[in-house]
Amino acid sequence: MTAARTLFAERGYAAVSADEIVSAAGLTRGALHHHFGDKAGLFLAVFEELETELTAEVAAAVDGVPDTAGQMVMGLRAFLDLCQRPEVVRIGLTDAPSVLGWELWREIEARHALGLIQNMIENGIAAGMIIAQSVEVLAQLVLSVTIEAALLVVHAKDPEVTRQAVEPALITMLAGLLRTTAPPE
Repeated sequence: MTAARTLFAERGYAAVSADEIVSAAGLTRGALHHHFGDKAGLFLAVFEELETELTAEVAAAVDGVPDTAGQMVMGLRAFLDLCQRPEVVRIGLTDAPSVLGWELWREIEARHALGLIQNMIENGIAAGMIIAQSVEVLAQLVLSVTIEAALLVVHAKDPEVTRQAVEPALITMLAGLLRTTAPPE
């Protein structure tokens, strides 16, 4: 997996052959087929590993932040920062949707990041900070807009300038979830 992750990040899925991967790993094609089925199965495992790591890093960034609004801002910043890493751009944002297909890509994204977002929203609703509504729907929408924001940044002609514009726009959108008055008793 390490050899594949390095090669996928450097050159992209389509430009890397299964033979190159097994050669770099010092293994045989039989080992690849035994453990992963094929190159696409190996890519899936690499992407799952990457998503697990990203989710853990975002969770660590929000750990200890005392309120939901602060958690959302810190989580957003951490995610946008992580999405500027070349391996995340290539594997997670560029190749994963085409290699895995949109549905599987979103399913995996949801399995990792969605739980973190749902937890923040549930805590915010329980604390009276977020307007009560469908947590599942809202979390999916927040995940979608956040991924789209990351794509805007990484595909921009000037990613740094775009990143500076995207973050406040997302914070403004997320602020719309917050109550402006106390919840009814």
